[in-house]
Amino acid sequence: MGSQSFNPQKFETKIGETVVWANTDMRRHSVTAYENAIPKNAEYFASGGFESEQAARDAWRKGHGTVDPKTTFKHTFEIPGTYSYFCVPHEMGGMTGRIIVKE
Repeated sequence: MGSQSFNPQKFETKIGETVVWANTDMRRHSVTAYENAIPKNAEYFASGGFESEQAARDAWRKGHGTVDPKTTFKHTFEIPGTYSYFCVPHEMGGMTGRIIVKE
């Protein structure tokens, strides 16, 4: 994670692999899936372990769900497809990404 971007913005992986996001920036970020932009039956993911996009957004306002500087967040993908995600505080600045999971 950079100051307002995920690097790379698009990443490909395979079913069963774990993706790790590392915050190399000095600001707090989040990794928050767009609930309507992940494959059907896929497990929702968000830093902080929230079960919905709205819960992750609400928690951020209270200081929860952060990926602090020099820390990581990871998620294992079990369903093939495209997963779109964003950083709650930097979404308006374009901090979004996509994970493409292949069989």
